[in-house]
Amino acid sequence: MCLFVASTAYRVEVVKCFGMNSLPANDLITPGIKDLQYHRETIPALLVAIGAPKLRSLGLEVPEPLPLNPEHRLYDLLSTNEPDSAHSRYNALIRKLVSFERALSCVTE
Repeated sequence: MCLFVASTAYRVEVVKCFGMNSLPANDLITPGIKDLQYHRETIPALLVAIGAPKLRSLGLEVPEPLPLNPEHRLYDLLSTNEPDSAHSRYNALIRKLVSFERALSCVTE
């Protein structure tokens, strides 16, 4: 499944060559986009919602509507399962999102 919509033929070819699966944290981003399409509030979906502006600027199609306050909702969801580790898990997820954005930026520029 190709989620990348590029503005130039060169970008399309670069992503086809490297593939979305080779990007770090794609195991969260791809399911997150699918969950947003089906209006499911999951950890991956909320992570994608947090990064939606940047992801869109890099050419990914991020479905609308996005959940309101995804940062707070993600933290609340993490707190529900394991309250003692919610803060560190939240920060780790944000680092993964940033890593994905940086990698995607490298293959699309």
